[in-house]
Amino acid sequence: MIRTNNCGDLTLANVGEKVTLQGWIKKIRKLGGLTFIDLRDIHGITQLVIDENHEALIQDLKPEYVIQVEGIVKERKSKNLNIPTGEIEVEVNDLKIINKSETTPFEIKDGVEASEDTRLKYRYLDLRRPEMQHNLKTRSKVNNIIRNYFNDNDFIEVETPVFAKSTPEGARDFIVPSRLNPGKFYALPQSPQLFKQLLMIAGYDRYFQIVKCFRDEDLRIDRQPEFTQLDMEMSFADSNDVMQMTETLIKQILKEIKGIEITEPLERMPYKQAIDLYGSDKPDLRFGLEIHTLNDIFKNSENKLMQKLNDEKASIRGVAVEEILSKSQLKEIDEMARQFHISGIAFAKYENKAWSGSLASTMSDEEKNALLKEFNILVDGKATFLINGGEYDKISQTFGAIRNQLAKMFNLYTTDYKLLWIVDFPLFEWSEEENRYVACHHPFTMPKEESLNDFDTNKKEALADAYDIVMNGFEIGGGSRRITDPQLQERMFKAIELTDKQVEDNFGWFVNAYNYGAPYHAGLALGLDRIVMLLTNADSIRDVIAFPKNARGIDPMTNAPDSVTDQQLKEVHIKLDLEK
Repeated sequence: MIRTNNCGDLTLANVGEKVTLQGWIKKIRKLGGLTFIDLRDIHGITQLVIDENHEALIQDLKPEYVIQVEGIVKERKSKNLNIPTGEIEVEVNDLKIINKSETTPFEIKDGVEASEDTRLKYRYLDLRRPEMQHNLKTRSKVNNIIRNYFNDNDFIEVETPVFAKSTPEGARDFIVPSRLNPGKFYALPQSPQLFKQLLMIAGYDRYFQIVKCFRDEDLRIDRQPEFTQLDMEMSFADSNDVMQMTETLIKQILKEIKGIEITEPLERMPYKQAIDLYGSDKPDLRFGLEIHTLNDIFKNSENKLMQKLNDEKASIRGVAVEEILSKSQLKEIDEMARQFHISGIAFAKYENKAWSGSLASTMSDEEKNALLKEFNILVDGKATFLINGGEYDKISQTFGAIRNQLAKMFNLYTTDYKLLWIVDFPLFEWSEEENRYVACHHPFTMPKEESLNDFDTNKKEALADAYDIVMNGFEIGGGSRRITDPQLQERMFKAIELTDKQVEDNFGWFVNAYNYGAPYHAGLALGLDRIVMLLTNADSIRDVIAFPKNARGIDPMTNAPDSVTDQQLKEVHIKLDLEK
């Protein structure tokens, strides 16, 4: 190896040493007879200084050229204490160009103004930027913490198949045609769920894997077609065992990556409470703004909207923020409500002991005083009340989104990280599309003990022995105790109206394993992309994945997905019908 040090190494302790550095030119500037170059690699930046006697060395140099320099470490007269190498510089006596660079389509710096598609098209340049390198180094550290943690706790790392069988009761699969088996298809796994349960039946006791998973679903800031999760399963373990193992890991990650030490147990919040107070099963608890049900306050209201909601027996709900919203902010909230098919938000402002707003003019003094008391607003305080009604789940979801938007508007966050568990999930959810109840998580989720007797007849109230871990309003993981009793599993399949043939065709290979002695077991999966996104304060998981797809599922760099030749299609026995 030719280089003696990297560009983040040198300090005053190295003054007088002869060194060889290699890297990319970040910046060139002239000052009198001296030329200064900032040399960059993934470890940092070192300032180079070249005097006029060596001016021939710098002919035709440009930013992003890859160079090698030799020189002597000197103490800087004008120090930059913002970087580790800011007290020294290297006085160059020899310089070689390793490779030249064309002018880059955007400047290699943090806070770049290029569009995301441009950044993704030239991802290899985007990844040179310090913030992107920080993100991927953080991701690598998290992976190392995970592997060390599970190795220390006697888990075995096992790789499961990437080509698997497509099964129902989940998100849409990516499918892959088989050339050797005409008319047959593999599916890329949405998770290793069934395989890891088979490992428990096989006696492997404790399993983990950092694994790629695939879902063909609509994309957003925390979703990609391919994503990475920490997958784990424990035999002879219940939900509490898995939650404790996971909780300790997350606390260790926060301590080692962010220096944040959490000593108290994480809160465990029932699903119903999360929906009632926060309108979401992944509530952000870094701020308050709980949602309140206000039917009792407005039961005799003279306001036409409230009268209409009372007549419809709708759930009247609302939030209050101790700020006065401007017209533009109220319009933003109103537009958000309409996205949830709620026809606008009624509001009332209270400031200097005076009321105003669309709702205030029709409220009685009794209603006004009740609102102040309900939301614990001081008589001499200020607040904006946002209120509307509808079907309970929909209006709760609407105000859950409004609550998050208000926190962003007024920067209400009181801590950097807030974690909790959501428990007592519904076992089933109604599918309008399929006109039946489907499994909320997956059909191998154990019902809670209190639902064991009637989960298949009282589907609306049945609870799952399932749990999600939430960080800052994002679900970063979830799991459950698994069904291991064949008779109980049969009841579950019947409850979601799968026929015997459907069960046999899709899951026969799996459920047959339970005929050969299965330990009770439970497990969980953590979304590593989301965790690293939160740890690095990235805008989306695309900024913590080396080569992601854009919001349309396209890689602008390689142009994937792309067409294939007729011969390739013929080899896998596929014809395209694109007329529709």
